[in-house]
Amino acid sequence: MIVSPEDSGKRLDSLLAEVSKRDNLGLSRAHIQKLITQEGIFLDGNNKLKAHQKIKTGQEIRINAQEDKSDTVLLAENIPLKVVYEDNDLAIIDKPAGLVVHPAPGNYEHTLVNALLGAFTRLSDINPLRPGIVHRLDKETSGLIVIAKNNAAHLALAEQFAEHSIKRRYIALVRGEVKFDEDVIELPIGRHPRKRKSMSVSFIEGSRYAKTHYRTVKRIKGFTLLELEPFTGRTHQLRVHLAHLGHPILGDTKYGRNNQFVRLALHAEYLGFIHPASKKFLEFVSPMPQEFADFLKKDLS
Repeated sequence: MIVSPEDSGKRLDSLLAEVSKRDNLGLSRAHIQKLITQEGIFLDGNNKLKAHQKIKTGQEIRINAQEDKSDTVLLAENIPLKVVYEDNDLAIIDKPAGLVVHPAPGNYEHTLVNALLGAFTRLSDINPLRPGIVHRLDKETSGLIVIAKNNAAHLALAEQFAEHSIKRRYIALVRGEVKFDEDVIELPIGRHPRKRKSMSVSFIEGSRYAKTHYRTVKRIKGFTLLELEPFTGRTHQLRVHLAHLGHPILGDTKYGRNNQFVRLALHAEYLGFIHPASKKFLEFVSPMPQEFADFLKKDLS
């Protein structure tokens, strides 16, 4: 990854912990500090580093992480996948709602990763516990996700995510009739002060800048279909921003406490990025899920 201006001046271990969380690399801050001590982190090609040293704009950071897999075995599973596109470097999957993206402690089965191991012979292994995974979607979010088949593709895609140059668009059904036809939400997001597993709009130290553009597609009585474009990639960003506006996403029991939809009504419908090898701009679109269309057809009067 290349250090961006907004990250200049941060501690090396702090930034890598943030990147690990954002890109789901599965590396804790303690593990990162251990990697730095073991010379597994490279800054502009130099691996004689200190965890506390400050980084500068434009510097290149590389991670050579060798995960201990002695007590963790990821099994390939025959889970059906909708493969939208595939080449030697990457694949685009249209993920169904309800499928967890990657394994976590106590849950190493029935995830997208298990399905990928069953479907592909090659996947990136920058993080052996997250093979192929460059970014993630929440379990109940459906739609497009890009998978890396080798480490070069993984790093190139991760850099585009870090620079916010990858184009993503979602659709969501939200409670209430949104007033504006379109607007931009710029509100920082941080850990909820009391619910440590949740995020919230927050202005305290440690919160991070977050920006979401929305466009109203359709209003029906008591509900709105929105098109959403996140310019940043904070945890639960779309869900938190919309809940803060008073228009929680339907089916979001974490931030909206409502069950007016059969699932979280959030779908990743568009993905556009520069191919790591060909350098061509690729675009992919996933159609609106049937349950969205059925809901919009209901007579809600």
